Amino acid sequence: MALSDKITNKAEELGGKAKEATGQATGNDGLVAEGKTDQAKATVKNAVEDVKDTVKKILSK
Repeated sequence: MALSDKITNKAEELGGKAKEATGQATGNDGLVAEGKTDQAKATVKNAVEDVKDTVKKILSK
């Protein structure tokens, strides 16, 4: 995984956590859900990048 992808995914995850926390603090369920969605998207993107890395390693052997 490229470093820029890792940074982007981590930023999205942290942004999602911030949204979720803000939503919980303000009682905004929509913001909580949006934050959780952002975190889930970042997790999926990381998983896809891990699969790409594994495939590249296998093909380079």
